[in-house]
Amino acid sequence: MAHPPNLLFFLSDNHARGATGCYGNAVVRTPTIDRLAAAGTRWANAYTASPLCCPARAAIATGRFPFQTGYWDNAIVYDGRCRSWMHRLRNAGFDVVSVGKLHFRSSDDDNGFGEELAPMHILNGKGGVSMLLRWSDEEPVNAGQWGLYLEQSHAGASHYQAYDGEISRLAIDWLRRRAAKRDRRWALFVSYVSPHPPFTVPQALLDSYPAGAMPLPPLFGPGERPAHPALEHLRRIMGFQAMTDEGALRRIAACYYALVTHLDREMGTVMRAAESLGLLADTRVAYTSDHGEALGAHGLFGKYTLLDPSATIPLVMCGPGIPAGRVVDAPVSHVDLYPTLVESAGLPPDPADRDLPGRSLLGNPASRGPVFAEYHAAGSRHGAFMLRDERHKLIYHVDAPRQLFDLDADPHESRDLAATAAGGVVADRLEARLRMLCDPEAVDARARADQRAKAEYWGGNDAIRKEGLLVYTPPPGVAAVVEPARS
Repeated sequence: MAHPPNLLFFLSDNHARGATGCYGNAVVRTPTIDRLAAAGTRWANAYTASPLCCPARAAIATGRFPFQTGYWDNAIVYDGRCRSWMHRLRNAGFDVVSVGKLHFRSSDDDNGFGEELAPMHILNGKGGVSMLLRWSDEEPVNAGQWGLYLEQSHAGASHYQAYDGEISRLAIDWLRRRAAKRDRRWALFVSYVSPHPPFTVPQALLDSYPAGAMPLPPLFGPGERPAHPALEHLRRIMGFQAMTDEGALRRIAACYYALVTHLDREMGTVMRAAESLGLLADTRVAYTSDHGEALGAHGLFGKYTLLDPSATIPLVMCGPGIPAGRVVDAPVSHVDLYPTLVESAGLPPDPADRDLPGRSLLGNPASRGPVFAEYHAAGSRHGAFMLRDERHKLIYHVDAPRQLFDLDADPHESRDLAATAAGGVVADRLEARLRMLCDPEAVDARARADQRAKAEYWGGNDAIRKEGLLVYTPPPGVAAVVEPARS
């Protein structure tokens, strides 16, 4: 190709790697994503940098982990202060435009886009401030999270799906305008809010997923789910009750899978438009999500943990120069996207990027070393840190016993090996590698201090508790759903 390709980058919210056809799920239907994977490369073991919307999205933008940027949670979020891959492409002459959910602080910040269409940022530039209390005894119980899954997973319509449709419409309109000009290289970031809860979906979609045919999540029952203290604390803070109603679990799974198919269809409308406009011949297409979804596994819903259902994500890329039909097993991370997209744009290395932790995904797919992730937000008294190599995964908790899983032998993470003799040796090795990257105790102390300071900025703990808990961020023009805080 004589010039660098354009970029069409799709991002979703809350899409579990395992809820994708090309990743081996025989129930869910994701033909658009599956076609992208078949036409290009699929990374089989891609991980979020942090299993929560805002810190994950900040890592995607900056190529840096939360401990490097200080974007810890859904209240201390990306504000344009750290350079993004969007800045790099825009400064090199690309037309860089976003459509849809960003979940940064505000469009008043220079986030790197030349234009933000229908942007969804944190609510009122303030976000989920209840997360700032996660380090204290005053962290409220977010019972609305349990209700969000149990009570709102049914047939119907939601503001989120209407917003997804508007995102697709605006993206297609922009592509039509771009096809008529073709005067500059471009990067279009199309970011949907699905399949984030509520899992409220049209009946026509839900009819394709009979609840009785849905699989049950692994390790969901009170007698089998792990009793690790960090997980027990999370279950209490999120109000997750004993999961004994298998019918409800199957219904929630059916609604989630239907919502994933809704996302796939929206992506398909944009892809068909791009193809009909003749734009795909010189455009690379990427798809990923900000984090996964536990969907009842280990007695949990949502994100919030470094267990695989929440921490793994789909990641595919196709287009000029991307090998077709390739599957890369080596673990990779959100932070690898910044160098990948900069290289894809044909930009030279920049000295300011020398300390980026990620590596470009283009070229040699060989082993890349362990992948790191971290979490410092709702439901965690102290920080949690993950290191995943080709086979094993360590989760290091500052305030609780570490966990070790052999993912080859135990993909559902049912057997914690950290306390065994052989497992302890592996855990020691991975912990030593982790400490070469960061000091977990020092990072945890810094995150907690930043959150205490931000809580004071917003009036202190009592003022935050009086505000109540934001159940989920509303799309533009829609009122927020807020639950009263309770202990």
